[in-house]
Amino acid sequence: MALNPANVEPRIVVDPSVRFGKPVIRGTRICVDEIVGLLASGLEKEAVAEEFAITLEDVHAALDYAAKSVASERRFVE
Repeated sequence: MALNPANVEPRIVVDPSVRFGKPVIRGTRICVDEIVGLLASGLEKEAVAEEFAITLEDVHAALDYAAKSVASERRFVE
């Protein structure tokens, strides 16, 4: 049975057949974590967009997705 990709956000897709189901920019194989990692290393948003040939809106969508993912995590402290 074929699995359908999940539209997580308007620009973010999770598809088990693309990059092992990691969240990617729609229509690409560019993972959200790759974008966030480059931004964390100090690369400017414009440079990241240029590096991957994506839009600034895609970069912002990756950041938004990452922020929402972290915000939804639950930690239990003993």
